[in-house]
Amino acid sequence: MHNALSVAHGTETPAAQTGGSVDLETLEAIQQRVLWLSTSMIHHANRIRPNPTGLKVGGHQASCASIVSIMTSLWFEQLQPGDRVSVKPHASPVLHGINYLLGELDEKYLTTLREFGGLQSYPSRSKDPDTVDYSTGSVGIGATAPIWGAMARRYVETTTGGAGTGRQYSLVGDAELDEGAVWEAILDPGIADLGEIVWIVDLNRQSLDRVIPNIAARRLEKMFEAAGWQVITVKFGKLLEELFTRPGGESLRTRILEMPNPEYQRLLRCSADEVRTRLPGDGPGSTEISTLIAGLDDATLTAAIRNLGGHDLAALTAAYQQIDDTRPTVIIAYTIKGYGLPTQGHPQNHSSLLSVEEYTSLAADLGMDSANPWGRFAADSEAGRRCASNADRLRREPIPALPDLTIPADIGRTPKGTATTQAALGRVLLDLTREAPEAAKRVVTVSPDVSSTTNLAGWVNKVGVWSAAERHNWFADDAETIMHWREKPTGQHMELGIAETNLVGLMGELGATWSRWGQPLFPIGVMYDPFVERALEPWSYGIYAGGQSILVGTPSGVTLAAEGGAHQSIKTPSIGLEQPGCISYEPAFAIDTEWALLASIGRLGRPDGTSAYLRLSTRPVDQTLAAVPTDPAARERRRRQVVAGGYPLVRRQGAQVTIVAMGTMMTEAIAAADRLEQAGVLADVVCITSPGLLFEAVQARQGRGQGESWILDQLFPADRATPMVTVLDGHPHTLAFLAGINQVRSTTLGVSKFGQVGSLDDVYRYHGIDTDSIVRAALDILA
Repeated sequence: MHNALSVAHGTETPAAQTGGSVDLETLEAIQQRVLWLSTSMIHHANRIRPNPTGLKVGGHQASCASIVSIMTSLWFEQLQPGDRVSVKPHASPVLHGINYLLGELDEKYLTTLREFGGLQSYPSRSKDPDTVDYSTGSVGIGATAPIWGAMARRYVETTTGGAGTGRQYSLVGDAELDEGAVWEAILDPGIADLGEIVWIVDLNRQSLDRVIPNIAARRLEKMFEAAGWQVITVKFGKLLEELFTRPGGESLRTRILEMPNPEYQRLLRCSADEVRTRLPGDGPGSTEISTLIAGLDDATLTAAIRNLGGHDLAALTAAYQQIDDTRPTVIIAYTIKGYGLPTQGHPQNHSSLLSVEEYTSLAADLGMDSANPWGRFAADSEAGRRCASNADRLRREPIPALPDLTIPADIGRTPKGTATTQAALGRVLLDLTREAPEAAKRVVTVSPDVSSTTNLAGWVNKVGVWSAAERHNWFADDAETIMHWREKPTGQHMELGIAETNLVGLMGELGATWSRWGQPLFPIGVMYDPFVERALEPWSYGIYAGGQSILVGTPSGVTLAAEGGAHQSIKTPSIGLEQPGCISYEPAFAIDTEWALLASIGRLGRPDGTSAYLRLSTRPVDQTLAAVPTDPAARERRRRQVVAGGYPLVRRQGAQVTIVAMGTMMTEAIAAADRLEQAGVLADVVCITSPGLLFEAVQARQGRGQGESWILDQLFPADRATPMVTVLDGHPHTLAFLAGINQVRSTTLGVSKFGQVGSLDDVYRYHGIDTDSIVRAALDILA
């Protein structure tokens, strides 16, 4: 059928991947129990558990029902211990129900869906009590995570070893394929070689609000095929396939395939008599269809309309048997939203809940007790034995202890001359290969086609580019080629196409390898800072899911003046301030970059680990302005201050004003302080490296956090409290809270409007962050 493989149910049931025949009767019993458990969890959360506030609890009984067959078949026939599965967000109760039957979830949790401290609304690696391979919930992100998980597993296996083998499954609803991030991932050229990737699309043709009128399965098939994927469609079950062999069967097949989605969905809500009237239609073959269905009793006719392949366990098994492990595979399974429930096929059933009466009726249909819904199968029953043997088969080996890695805190070099913080990034990575080679082997850099323009060329030349298989470098003998693209399984740089969403998705999975296989990696992703906002949501979700990584935004701010107003990043400093699970740094000097980067690497790959965001610049800065102490103890004190959030750079006896600056604005801040001194006004200068850490220190001082507040006393001691001018190459509110430490008057300078193309002096003047503006602000606040 078409160019895709089409699966129909035959008389013989294929063997499962695990070997042996498939006991459909036992599998059907498990499937019905999974449907019951998932429905009951949502029912209890909404109809039984007390809800004093009256706020909606929610849940998705229909979305669960549409994928119960797919998940039952996958877990109880196909999965191996090394496999990982990303479950569509709204099917979390199905996952918990399966884990419960496998003995991985205590019964006490079944009544806690969407309750504080209980089962999460959507699958969560970090917050659910049972096994969850991928956190999902933000549409499109969880779907693509197994792609990056496959790359991370291969990277670990080819570099450190210990990741084993295993397929990476994504269970997605068809509406999730509307997300652009899905296709960005599917179309990346490096994905076509990852044969362990298997997607199963729950094609129920419904979204939140409606039946989707024009969803075209064939179009989806062509899109996946064009990306190099194997496509397998599972359209019909045994009953329909048998009817198609009878006289008039081909007309019936054509009618169903060509029927608009809403018309088909309407048939699901019809009585047998209505189906007999509506199904034949008035086109070619209608007479043959009428004759065919006239010979069917009512129960068979209504069952046939619902007999789609995504609910036929044997058809699903046959589809799994056709997976080609040399390339990615997508199985498109036709399903019915709400299958097996009274709400099946209803166009608004997405979030609908069964009434108490409907729930009681469902219990009777399934042979369950609505008053005692949490029963497991008897241990000596066929289903009970199947659950126990399946649990044994899927049991994973304990995660090995993490290796003891030492990250140096200070390379020991003091930069001289003029340099940029962006250039310092590449230099620190190269230094790490010499100072701590074992730790450096865990570093993996990731870039969306901007390696050379973000100063990673030297690093890439040193460590090579990762590829599952070695590829010939045709430019190795070209003397004019400065950046050498040597692709090999031991390379430590990974480059994707220009899609920042893909980049941070890969970073998240590379940053989770410590928790999957006990092999920590130190992923460092580099992109232009103006595009951090584009990548923020999937990166944030990766942090939530336990992926620890370092995101480097460079070039940043309006310092990138020549690129114009569209290439500026105004809000990113506050993103670093506000992002949970992340410490942000904006260093002013190369030595600050080194210390902040090494500290950030040291926080990766461990249970209490933290991600980091570094905002770097291409602006050349005189490194002597850093005034790095020569005394070893004083140098270490400065390093600790940099890592903690900032340091006092200039202290003048009798200072009347404090200039607080961040990043490349230190040049203007120091110049302004010198000019003020010439005018008889003494100014302290404080360099901020991490406003987020300083805000945490303020919260800790107020008893609202677990951090330490010592850094505040070193930056802003009460006996030096003076009016304050803050300045940064970003939105001024980022540093505005600092004036509250000692309750002083303040003026906040920064960037709060779209920029202009021009020289650095012109652009800084335009935004009021140049030296003259700082001087005026200081004089005004003193006046």
